[in-house]
Amino acid sequence: MSAPTLPSENAIASVVSPSGYAIEFDNVSIAFDEHVVLDGISFRLQQGETKALFGVAGSGKSTLLKLAMGLLRPDSGRIYVLGEEVTCMSEQQLFELRRRVGIVFQESALFDSLKVYENVGFRLTEEGLPAEEIERRVREVLRFVELERTYDMFPSELSGGMRRRVAIARAIITEPEVLLYDSPTGGLDPVTSNTIVELIMKQRDVYKTSALLVTHRLQDAFTMATHEFDKATNQMVALPKGQLCEVPMSFLILRDAKVIFDGDAHELATSRDEYIREYIS
Repeated sequence: MSAPTLPSENAIASVVSPSGYAIEFDNVSIAFDEHVVLDGISFRLQQGETKALFGVAGSGKSTLLKLAMGLLRPDSGRIYVLGEEVTCMSEQQLFELRRRVGIVFQESALFDSLKVYENVGFRLTEEGLPAEEIERRVREVLRFVELERTYDMFPSELSGGMRRRVAIARAIITEPEVLLYDSPTGGLDPVTSNTIVELIMKQRDVYKTSALLVTHRLQDAFTMATHEFDKATNQMVALPKGQLCEVPMSFLILRDAKVIFDGDAHELATSRDEYIREYIS
């Protein structure tokens, strides 16, 4: 990736919640008909931490994100986001909370009839910000994802990787306190996937934004755990062997509707659990 000018750190800075946790699941369960998707799930996402979620297809990873957004209600248990219990909030309260959370979908979910700048600035337009302010912030976040040249383009003119980067720009323009990534490298080639991972790492290390990252690619999360973003060179650099990134990075693995692992990269790599060893091999 080339070295663009970084936006000011005040522009996309995370806000620390007084609760101490960005997200907390407390004994959460949900089933669809007779199929139990999540059963007694408990975990915490610390402020500034990135937690990568793994599991086979259908293990409930995307459902977990929808629960965190309040798009689904659990059958039992409690969910806290930025210190607020989403499991008992009204739609209006959830709407206000969602303004503090950014989400990146695997499919990018861009409006094909709108140009890139309209997609990225959509929520700011809805909030009634002045046009000059919207343009400034749109250009700022597009510069952050190194796509300012796409300002006047339509999504149909972009590659899959570029669409994904535009989706990240749209997610961070509201200066979220938490980011939710739903398989952001899914369906992309290895080179493009690496670009997306580097961008996620850039957001993590420059702005310390708390994040839940759903992914099928263990190598993406291991790369994030063993590398850090260097602002001076605008590149990710490998850490010395055995050293983990300064910003907290952890792994959570789901199996049979339960959490079977929640820990850092070193703990995952040295786990003696037979299923986990086979999974990471």
